[in-house]
Amino acid sequence: MFIGVPREIKNHEYRVGLTPGGVKELVLDGHQVWVECGAGAGIGLADAEYVTAGAKLVADAREIYAKCDLIIKVKEPQSHECQQLRAGQVLFTYLHLAPDLAQTQSLLASGCTAIAYETVTDHKGGLPLLAPMSEVAGRMAIQAGAHCLEKAQGGRGVLLGGVPGVSPARVLVLGGGVVGVNAARMAMGLGADVTLVDSSLTRLKELDALYGPNLKTLYSTVDNIERELSRSELVIGAVLIPGAAAPKLVTKQMLALMPKGAVMVDVAIDQGGCFETSRVTTHQDPTYVVDGVVHYCVANMPGAVAYTSTFALTNATLPYVKALANLGWQQALRQDAHLAQGLNVHQGLVICPAVAEAHHLDLTPLQMVLAAG
Repeated sequence: MFIGVPREIKNHEYRVGLTPGGVKELVLDGHQVWVECGAGAGIGLADAEYVTAGAKLVADAREIYAKCDLIIKVKEPQSHECQQLRAGQVLFTYLHLAPDLAQTQSLLASGCTAIAYETVTDHKGGLPLLAPMSEVAGRMAIQAGAHCLEKAQGGRGVLLGGVPGVSPARVLVLGGGVVGVNAARMAMGLGADVTLVDSSLTRLKELDALYGPNLKTLYSTVDNIERELSRSELVIGAVLIPGAAAPKLVTKQMLALMPKGAVMVDVAIDQGGCFETSRVTTHQDPTYVVDGVVHYCVANMPGAVAYTSTFALTNATLPYVKALANLGWQQALRQDAHLAQGLNVHQGLVICPAVAEAHHLDLTPLQMVLAAG
């Protein structure tokens, strides 16, 4: 199979879909891997390393899209990349289609088969290809939030961990999944006063048993969220419904409850965000202020620590890439029901229920697609 790895072109995105080690694994399996020149340069992976691993360097990404059967990326294809995708081609990357009608329509029009990292599941009900970046984003959320709390950044001027004689910052984490737990761990490690809210009592009991009195837990109700907002300097939005748009847990009216100079970091922004006032920002211009509250809503947060993120991601994706390459996408999905959950779009049809629901599009059952051909 011809496998292509184009350079990422999203704003300040330096990750790459395959490392030289991953290329070598695929070449040893008998595949040809084409890598765009400079694809790994942002994290210090030289073109020479890819050549040594057995890749063919390609100067223009258009050649990759024109000739490769399987495209491996990190972020969703940008508009002109979508135009280069074609029927019979498989795209394997993060997509986040539920809040993005334009991208959904472009992928449908291309006729390609698009498999999303973020909806692949595992036998425990987890999201194994989202988890590595969720770990990174959760930890980064505290790092970014602490920086935004500095007065020069528009924040309240609060040190997250406080100092002797001065109280630490109060941190509210909305969501007890991978992002939320990693954010809470980082905040606790820095000495902050941390409260985590979730709608699962089972999850709250698990976290209470794990962290004890170091982490306060609350059941998710509007009343509890409003009460905590009124005394929180940093709020982390970490709510995820797999494949679907994130629920809006903090409304614009609730901002009036918060201290001026408080900071909100919306890690759910890839799925539309869980704050009503959230809008996508970039690493180049990461924040804006609404009603005195600083909003940080960067859609590709892990891209800022691209070296760590690339290796964490490719450690998780490589087995699935090998299965798609060695078996073909249809047989790979037939053999692995969890990988099959990643299929979002195929030949102009929407396969993912959450995407179809979000955009009011017709849904084609997954089993119908897998049974065909």
